[in-house]
Amino acid sequence: MRYPQGHKEEVRAGIVEAASRALRRHGLAGASVPALMKEAGLTHGGFYGHFKNRDELVAAAVLAGAEDTANRVLRTEKGGLEAVLGAYLSRAHVEDPGGGCVLAGLGGEAKSQRAPVRHAFAEAARGFLQLLQRKVRPAADSRRLDDETLALASRMVGAIVLARLVEDERLADRILTAAREG
Repeated sequence: MRYPQGHKEEVRAGIVEAASRALRRHGLAGASVPALMKEAGLTHGGFYGHFKNRDELVAAAVLAGAEDTANRVLRTEKGGLEAVLGAYLSRAHVEDPGGGCVLAGLGGEAKSQRAPVRHAFAEAARGFLQLLQRKVRPAADSRRLDDETLALASRMVGAIVLARLVEDERLADRILTAAREG
């Protein structure tokens, strides 16, 4: 049976999207290839028709997660920096790790991964910083990161990590508020 043109690319994109959400929910070690394929609604047997190995899928999933956050939060034209901070430093973001920032959800695991996955995290982090720089200083060159942007990015990612860790809604809300107002 012949599939329509673009079918393979659509299937691959669906696998990457499903893997990105699953990995953000369960961690990099928390989802096997069969589990990730099941999440995408496919069998494990089709995996190697789309990816060389698990690292290739994980790297693609990391970049897809970063792109998702960039599109939903950092590239918004409404409200500038305040809108970015409101969307990123929100209870909704804390409560939805599967749909949240890949840096806050998985960044702590990056250094122990193989090179392709580490490189994907590095690219995601640089992209996050550059997009945030454009919000902090819209007229500046986004490749020249200033200390204000670096501090803000650290505060944002760290606040999400801490808010997820404390297991106390009121303290989590205080962390988010302190990060937004800092």
